[in-house]
Amino acid sequence: MSGPYRIGIDVGGTFTDFLLLDGQGHHTLSKVPTTTGELSEGVLSGLRELARREGLALEAFLREVALVVHGTTVTTNAVLTGSGARVGLLTTKGFRDILQMRRGTREEQYNNKALPPPPLVPAHLRHPVEERIDWKGEVLTPLCEPDVAAGLERFGQHQVQAVTVCFMHAYANGAHESQAREVVRRLCPDLYLTVSHELLSQVRLYDRVSTAVLNSYVGPILSAYLRQLAERLRGAGFRGVLLIMQSNGGVTSPEDAMARAASTLLSGPAAGPVAGLTYARLAGFSDCITVDMGGTSFDASLVKDGVPLLVTDGRIAGYLIALPMLAIHTIGAGGGSTAWLDEGGLLRVGPQSAGAMPGPACYGQGGTRPTCTDADLLLGYLDPNAFFGGRMRLHRGRAEQAIQAHIASPLGLDVVEAAAGMYRVINVNMATGIEEVSVKRGLDPRQFPLVVGGGAGPVHAGMLALELGMPLILIPRQSSILCAVGMLLTDLKHDYVTTCYVPVAQADPGRLLKPYQEMEAAGRRLLLAEGVTGDKVMVRYACDMRYIGQFHEVLVPVEQAEVEESRLPAVVARFHQEHDRLYGYAVPDADARPPAPLESTQKGRRPAYLPAGRRFAEVPVYDGERLGSGHRVPGPALVEQPTTTVFIPPEFTLACDRYGNYALYLTARAAEFEERLAYGRD
Repeated sequence: MSGPYRIGIDVGGTFTDFLLLDGQGHHTLSKVPTTTGELSEGVLSGLRELARREGLALEAFLREVALVVHGTTVTTNAVLTGSGARVGLLTTKGFRDILQMRRGTREEQYNNKALPPPPLVPAHLRHPVEERIDWKGEVLTPLCEPDVAAGLERFGQHQVQAVTVCFMHAYANGAHESQAREVVRRLCPDLYLTVSHELLSQVRLYDRVSTAVLNSYVGPILSAYLRQLAERLRGAGFRGVLLIMQSNGGVTSPEDAMARAASTLLSGPAAGPVAGLTYARLAGFSDCITVDMGGTSFDASLVKDGVPLLVTDGRIAGYLIALPMLAIHTIGAGGGSTAWLDEGGLLRVGPQSAGAMPGPACYGQGGTRPTCTDADLLLGYLDPNAFFGGRMRLHRGRAEQAIQAHIASPLGLDVVEAAAGMYRVINVNMATGIEEVSVKRGLDPRQFPLVVGGGAGPVHAGMLALELGMPLILIPRQSSILCAVGMLLTDLKHDYVTTCYVPVAQADPGRLLKPYQEMEAAGRRLLLAEGVTGDKVMVRYACDMRYIGQFHEVLVPVEQAEVEESRLPAVVARFHQEHDRLYGYAVPDADARPPAPLESTQKGRRPAYLPAGRRFAEVPVYDGERLGSGHRVPGPALVEQPTTTVFIPPEFTLACDRYGNYALYLTARAAEFEERLAYGRD
């Protein structure tokens, strides 16, 4: 292989994944344990491993790297662990507690015990400022700059690290927020600053203040990490372009990511749908459900009509973020998820995780709690001598001890029964996660192929699909680093939002077109600054629509010509269709060669647990590195690769396509899928 190189990096809770592409399109994948104390050290460690494989010193290797696309969990972890920056909020007098009042509705309607998370800004750091602009953008009360200065003085006494400015109706006129910004810049130039209308210029005060506060909460931490990472990369010889993955499925520059830190809250998982769609299209599908089961979490997302679903009311740890982001449902269900018994003696798995250190008990790094990986080992799905490409030996005895002590003995089961129970529970958990992005959005998961990623994903995919009645599974050859793949497939992407509130019947196309044109111009300027020329720019319009009296909007794609040519009825019709799909009603009046014999790819046989029969059976084990186009493997069987293992249940057949990817389909429906997929054909 030779440069110039491109690298995708996905920092997960347990492993950091790398995909290296050279100038000829050849790829190399790698995984290293995540260094939880200092994430950049794990990144450099992985880069050294890639350099070693290329026969180069790190500095010489990095000089040949043209592009690094990086997904990070820095902001996510800061919110989940409550370790973000100390934030001070400047807001309109009389509305100091809007952050605590939230939307004024119960988010879990039938759960009287559900409590919202504590505000990210405590009351004593929420400072009211005398000013007022109305919904039309007219100034009713001028901004009192001494109030802003007084707030900054109080923040200084409490060692505040970031400031958020969010005033009433700033979406209609941001003059007061801009005036306050200049005061903050003059008096406290070193503080991280978020100005709400610059981040999210839209209606709904709580949505805007929650998003802006989240941005300030994670901004200083992300900024420090990206500066450190960029400095270490430059010091090691990197002179290429560094881009950061965003929650909307696009990438951006480190500078923009630091300013809009909240846009990276799903930085790692957001690349999954991008990669999933690419592999689905290779098999002839424009729809898919993508899942990524790593060491710590399980991420599920859905792609419909070639477009990953977006939401503008996402939540992380209960905090609302109204920036456009991919609809990804994340639960604590990974290879490192620990099993435990609740107060009623019921078996649970996750969301707690053994993480990278000490990891599962079978890792032999001091972990004593039973995990999903320990169960997979005891059930025969993992080869203790081939895990992680043979670089990590798994200890079966330690896995048995952990499951026996914490699960089997308390439940009166033998250790295999307990492991099988753990396997079943985590599969059900993940099936529920898939239903969140499909059934709850009015979509039938049985109508979608399941694209599987993550090192642990292929071990569970077959039984997960059976749980949901999904007949087809697509497993990329690079499934264990799916998100790292997606990062090299994605585009520079920027979202712009503004408010133009108007009933459709009264909509003036000229008035509607102007804000679209202004946002498009701003986006083109930013992309040009990032080196993207006009002929490579794609612009997509959309609008939020709702019926009169409704509280929630529906995101509807809009063609530019529909606005320019006053074809709004087409947009309205699309809204009705989308509303019906989401809520069940609408109110329209209101490459292939002959493969080597399959036997030549078999490595041997070993016992594996068959869940349907609740028994072990000797099953063939195939070398995934030697499987090629046209090979078909009937279940039950195992296919091993250096970074993952595919378990093929008895009900499924695995087929290998011309690209080296796998498809699992129900054997009973073989004719349908072999005709559709045409595996092994030109």
